Amino acid sequence: MAGTGVPTASPLARAERFVWLTARVLEQRRFAYHFLSGGARDDPGEQAVETALTAYRNEDGGYGHALDPDLRGPVSQPLHTAYALRVLDTVGRCDGPRVEKICRYLTAVSTPEGALPALHPSLRGYPYAPFLPLGEAPQGALLATGPVVGLLHRNEVWHAWLFRATDFCWRAVETLETSLPHEVFAAIAFLDGVPDRPRAATAAHRLGRMVRERGLAVLGPGRRAEHPVPPGRAPDEQHFPHDYARVPGSLARRWFTDEEMERSLDFLAARQQEDGGWPAARRAWAPGSALEWRPFVTIEALRTLRAYGRPLTPAGTGHDGRRRC
Repeated sequence: MAGTGVPTASPLARAERFVWLTARVLEQRRFAYHFLSGGARDDPGEQAVETALTAYRNEDGGYGHALDPDLRGPVSQPLHTAYALRVLDTVGRCDGPRVEKICRYLTAVSTPEGALPALHPSLRGYPYAPFLPLGEAPQGALLATGPVVGLLHRNEVWHAWLFRATDFCWRAVETLETSLPHEVFAAIAFLDGVPDRPRAATAAHRLGRMVRERGLAVLGPGRRAEHPVPPGRAPDEQHFPHDYARVPGSLARRWFTDEEMERSLDFLAARQQEDGGWPAARRAWAPGSALEWRPFVTIEALRTLRAYGRPLTPAGTGHDGRRRC
């Protein structure tokens, strides 16, 4: 790609330049693995991603060092570790000794009911986003536990920690009454991975009705005014069908019509900004976190668009948007 700074016609090429300009090494290597190398099993990029991720790992088996950009400081945290598992999952390395060590960490920081707190008290004294809860005693949270449990089940990881954590998630999901989209995201991440598929489908159907009845998803860009942003949230922190169903195989995909999903994907594609990246619809609280979230959001936007078959480069071109013979 030319270094002139002139945007190209290809959304992928524009995103690539944005990533090289702004991203941490981890997101640079993730982008290269998913979009430049083909993302094949045993691709050298797979090892490169894991090597970059290792820089955030601590001796206790958890992850820290601001891996999740909203939590600063070196100490291990459940949200950092959930982020690490998500990265390992996307490169096919969510197995073996690396995950065994992570499960030992998860066991050590769990509450008596077997769940993960959103924030562990070890974070006290380090900066973190003010909208995240840090109480005196850690409380089990679906927000932290659901995505981890679902991901481990999907990768057929078996560990003693999973038994009680799975029970916690089922109780939390099947009694969930919320106006918070992020709790629904955690619930669907659990349901998409848990082995009991009939039970998961029933629970997802109930959640889908709740999402629609409570207006938790903007069903068309022209209807954004019908969904005011709650106080204390980022000005554009609204959520769309593609935020719930990031891949076509998600149980959340059944919540939306084909037309609603197509409008949502059109909106997502149009959100790419002039610099090539996607905006992070999060409340800005520190310069570093705001900058570090955007490459992550950009990679996830591209992965969602590709999962639904949306072209990232013009037909007949390479990833850089140049015409191929």
